[in-house]
Amino acid sequence: MALTGRAALLAALGSLPVGIWEPSWTGILAVNAPLAVACACDFALAAPVRRLGLTRSGDTSVRLGDTADVTLTITNPTRRPLRARLRDAWPPSTWQPGTETTASRHRVTVPPGERRRVTTRLRPTRRGDRQADRVTIRSYGPLGLFSRQGTHKAPWTVRVLPPFTSRKHLPSKLARLRELDGRTSVLTRGEGTEFDSLREYVPGDDTRSIDWRATARQTTVAVRTWRPERDRHILLVLDTGRTSAGRVGDAPRLDASMDAALLLAALASRAGDRVDLLAYDRKVRALVQGRTAGDVLPSLVNAMATLEPELVETNARGLTATALRTSPRRSLIVLLTTLDAAPIEEGLLPVLSQLTQRHTVLLASVADPHITEMAKARGNVDAVYEAAAAAQAQSERHRTAEQLRRHGVTVVDATPNDLAPALADAYLALKAAGRL
Repeated sequence: MALTGRAALLAALGSLPVGIWEPSWTGILAVNAPLAVACACDFALAAPVRRLGLTRSGDTSVRLGDTADVTLTITNPTRRPLRARLRDAWPPSTWQPGTETTASRHRVTVPPGERRRVTTRLRPTRRGDRQADRVTIRSYGPLGLFSRQGTHKAPWTVRVLPPFTSRKHLPSKLARLRELDGRTSVLTRGEGTEFDSLREYVPGDDTRSIDWRATARQTTVAVRTWRPERDRHILLVLDTGRTSAGRVGDAPRLDASMDAALLLAALASRAGDRVDLLAYDRKVRALVQGRTAGDVLPSLVNAMATLEPELVETNARGLTATALRTSPRRSLIVLLTTLDAAPIEEGLLPVLSQLTQRHTVLLASVADPHITEMAKARGNVDAVYEAAAAAQAQSERHRTAEQLRRHGVTVVDATPNDLAPALADAYLALKAAGRL
């Protein structure tokens, strides 16, 4: 079997006479000169790195949890073949833990004047924009004794979008919406503005709906019924302040709020409603307005991709003022925020009337399932203390929610897995009651 590369060189050096290894200048030169020549030739025959051309192509966006393929094209304009190892560097959050070493390193051989492609498969672990770092190339000679190394900039950005895991609930919610539209198109007695028909008054009807002219022409009291409006405006308000940074399970509360907002947006746009988005803490972090039904969901996903919780206290007055400017007409304002007592009582409640007197307000909050588990704990002293602390925390949330309900706010408080479908159900209930 023929020997190649380093094995052939070592075999050649090993066949030299033993006398050559005497500690003399002659012996040293006799051994080192062939090795030096071989190394020099190997280095000279390695393709230069600086003259290589690198371009990228491939995916520019990916949902969190999925994979994205980015292709790197290496062009060798030199007269020497390129035998190289390369490292395609990306931020650590681009890889699953422990996979970066194998996923980012490639072997490539490019003949003179040709090009080759290598594909790096990314699997991001966080939302946001992930930008490619430098590409490091180590070019070897034919013997593999010496190499040239250099780096290239090959810019590329992959936007990691929210996973939208709650989309699995969309078919069932759309079925309920179709059923609701068929059942309430004529019978709803809510706050619609399109007149539908007259019928006889029954106890419990809003007296403001009485048609006095029609009543004067007949012996019974007549009330107007209204057809629910389809082109209603919904403003989704994401609180990106410090409370949204709290982790529930493996993700911040903000991520669960975004998932719920996406399901509601998909459902409402299918219902013919117009959906806008406002992300706010002390300033506007994202604003999506005026999108068509087919474009609203991609626009919301793209805007949410780069949102991160800010470790500042949310300015409730600023949030309210911005929401009112964004929605001058009567709308459904969905606040995705906390139910913690202090931020609600000190921040939101003093300015809540500004929203409720003009708009229908729905507040959705992420509950911690660990609190529920703690409340059920028994068996030892520590478990009982944990249960008491959990019961106190739940009692405070219930009290805060009740305060909001007394101000006319619909409150949804659910765990991350249940928040999205619960918020969609609350929206459908408001439609069924004629409040939209």
